[in-house]
Amino acid sequence: MTDQAKISPFAAPKGVPDYVPPTSATFQHVRDMFTETARTFGFQHIELPVFEETGLFARGVGESTDVVSKEMYTFADRGGRSVTLRPEGTAGVMRAVIEHNLDRGQLPVKLVYAGPFFRYERPQAGRYRQLQQVGVEAIGVDDPALDAEVIALADACYRKAGLSGYRLELTSLGDSTCRPEYRAKLQEFLFKLPLDEETRKRAEINPLRVLDDKREEVKKMTADAPLMLDHLSDECRAHFDTVTGLLDDMGVDYVINPRLVRGLDYYTKTCFEFVHDGLGAQSGIGGGGRYDGLMAQLGGQELSGIGFGLGIDRVLLAMQAEGIDIEGRPRVDVFGVPMGAEAKSAMSLLIHELRAAGMSADMSFGDRGLKGAMKGADRSGARLALVLGDSELANGTVVVKNLATREQHDIARADAPAFIKRALADNN
Repeated sequence: MTDQAKISPFAAPKGVPDYVPPTSATFQHVRDMFTETARTFGFQHIELPVFEETGLFARGVGESTDVVSKEMYTFADRGGRSVTLRPEGTAGVMRAVIEHNLDRGQLPVKLVYAGPFFRYERPQAGRYRQLQQVGVEAIGVDDPALDAEVIALADACYRKAGLSGYRLELTSLGDSTCRPEYRAKLQEFLFKLPLDEETRKRAEINPLRVLDDKREEVKKMTADAPLMLDHLSDECRAHFDTVTGLLDDMGVDYVINPRLVRGLDYYTKTCFEFVHDGLGAQSGIGGGGRYDGLMAQLGGQELSGIGFGLGIDRVLLAMQAEGIDIEGRPRVDVFGVPMGAEAKSAMSLLIHELRAAGMSADMSFGDRGLKGAMKGADRSGARLALVLGDSELANGTVVVKNLATREQHDIARADAPAFIKRALADNN
């Protein structure tokens, strides 16, 4: 055997990130913090299948979208059925609400979910083929106060992560009473432009998507295009004004972006995106909107809904861009350092008692010396190290060492769990 480390012939698929310690602790912390914040707003957990029938996304997300036409992982299962790895969460949540009759009870149905989603995109910083999101959906009530609450929830999540360098962009995409007339005006404008064949086809299916084109030449051509925000019905205008008024009252800052178009076809009325300029081209860190008509389109009642998806991958990058410590959470509170076989057995029992009392604890394994074991204690991020050797066993004591101050105490073994718990509480 040589000193050169072995290299595995396998690697993670392209565009699929691994989250390993210590970064994985922050990933988990941010994800759990977002879902817990949603629960304080009255949202309940829902667990979704990782794959669904392909038709659910084709009908629910929209066949004109890049997600459906270019980015879905679709395959035939062994029964010959076409299934797709979920590219987003809203269609799956709506399917579950209909299937389990959740819409027949108290409304709105408020649900939160988290996990991986899959899109075949060109991998780059912040854009992955397996992306991690926390999402919420509030289904069954068309109320601008609910729109404001969902947006305020997303804003609260980012603030709890310590972020400040983001902005909320907001607009209204109208509804079935005013969008058809606007759609006709926009198409009339677009069909006069020298669009390429693919873009012209997109303009025929969903002209709003052309305004979302990132190519500079298309941006210039559509600079004077009519905007939905200027063609809202009185009802949609009142809805939007109420949303912005409530956000003002809540102290949630925003900018109105009349050219904002989300990448999914089901959005109506309120539409929003959170942007962080510290991330470069992939600046969106989350967003969402209202989706009137989606439930009926998927075979359910004619009920409205609003939701969002927050990208955990992008949040971690935004935290890095703002210099927020993303590796500061300790793996454990206490780390045991036994010296010798007999001490190891005694330490195992003490660590077991500490865990049973609600403290996070680990210990050194193998035949490492004191110096190596103490390095392990430092790397664990523990606040306290416990040292147990022959002299401590003979005296019925354990050494409790504060790894920050290097202060240490010899504590009677019987008193150790209570002493350690108090010491941890004092350091909080």
